[in-house]
Amino acid sequence: MDLYLDTANVDEIREIVQWGVLDGVTTNPSLMAKEKGDYKKLLKEICDIVKGPVSGEVLSLNADEMVREARDLSQISEYIVIKIPCTVDGLKATKVLAREGIKVNMTLVFSPNQALLAAKSGAAYVSPFVGRLDDIGNPGIEIVNDILTIYRNYNFKTKIIFASVRHPEHVRQAALLGVDICTIPYKVFIQLIKHSLTDVGIARFLEDWKKKID
Repeated sequence: MDLYLDTANVDEIREIVQWGVLDGVTTNPSLMAKEKGDYKKLLKEICDIVKGPVSGEVLSLNADEMVREARDLSQISEYIVIKIPCTVDGLKATKVLAREGIKVNMTLVFSPNQALLAAKSGAAYVSPFVGRLDDIGNPGIEIVNDILTIYRNYNFKTKIIFASVRHPEHVRQAALLGVDICTIPYKVFIQLIKHSLTDVGIARFLEDWKKKID
């Protein structure tokens, strides 16, 4: 399973890149709005750091405008993936962009039927928002499992990005299901490596070694 960082913060990205486990980054308008600087320049900087898929989202809602904006964003870097919301206009735009070889990450997906349409339209990635589904009492993990089954039934090449991750348990669930990608907030990424028993073990080993050399 590929691990993506869900952020637009360059410092966070640089840190996780140094771990040697990061495969890509996802951003969205909300995340980008938190950072200073020009939208396209920031995306370019992120691409240069990650050297892997980086999702940047269009702001237009009309299909023709989505296509125009996506073509412009795709010129930023070879690593750019265009995030497009799962709407009728989003499907229309994705079909055009897929034919042009521009990779689309269809975002804000909340049902297997939406994911089916995303795959049919030619989306390279689909992002079911698990955490937001959980928030309204609709188990997101079940939705992702259904999407996996549908894609395997028909051999769709669209990759599933397990999105809207709230906690480390979501990452475990994603890995057990066998999704292609899990995109993780910085806070949760840090939590993945933490365990109290690891800290206790290190402290004990150091204490025992100190006794030996004293």
